[in-house]
Amino acid sequence: MKTYGYVRVSSIDQHEDRQIIAMNERNVPQANIFIDKQSGKDFNRPSYKRLMKKIKAGDLLYIKSINRLGRNYEEIQNEWRILTKEKGVDIVVIDMALLDTRLHKDLIGTFISDIVLQILSFIAHNERDTIRKRQAEGIKAAKTRGVVFGRPIKKPLENFGELVKLWEHGKLSFSEILNETGFKQATFYNRLREYRANKNK
Repeated sequence: MKTYGYVRVSSIDQHEDRQIIAMNERNVPQANIFIDKQSGKDFNRPSYKRLMKKIKAGDLLYIKSINRLGRNYEEIQNEWRILTKEKGVDIVVIDMALLDTRLHKDLIGTFISDIVLQILSFIAHNERDTIRKRQAEGIKAAKTRGVVFGRPIKKPLENFGELVKLWEHGKLSFSEILNETGFKQATFYNRLREYRANKNK
C-alpha cells in the first residue's frame, strides 16, 4: 500500500503551505504529493492526471478538504466513485472525519459517507456559483456607478488636425507628433484613419 496526497490551489499566486503541512503530518512521502495550481471547475489538471495513473487498489489518498478535490458537484461525486469503487482506493478528507473510507466499511458506513459527500459536494459547487454571482453583481453595480472596465480609449485631441498638418508638411517628426498626442504608434495610425475618414465625408 502506498500513501498519496493531493493538493490544489486556484491560482499560481495562492499558497499551498497549509495543505502541505497537513500531508507532512500524516507522513505522506514528498514524492507522492501531487500539486495543481488551477481552478477546480473540472478534473482536467496535469498533476491530478498523473496521480490517477499512479494510484492503485489498496492505496490511500489524503485530501485536505473536499473543495480541494474539486468544485463541480456532479464531477466530485463521479471522481469519488471512480477512486473508491473502480480503483479500490481509500480516501481520507482531513477536515471531515466522516469522510474516511477506511472506517465503517459496512453498508451503514458507506451510506453515511455518501450522504456527507453529497452535502459537501453541493456546498462546494454552490459556493463557486455564489462567488461568480457576486462578481457579476459587483461588476454590474460598478458599471452603474460609471466605472469603466478595460483599457480607456484615447480620443483625438482638439488640435489633432493641426498636429497632423504640421506632421504632413514635415514641421513635426513622427516621434514629435507621438509625443504631442501621447499616442503609441498603432493608436496614432488608428486615430489618423478616423480623422481622414471624417474629413472626407
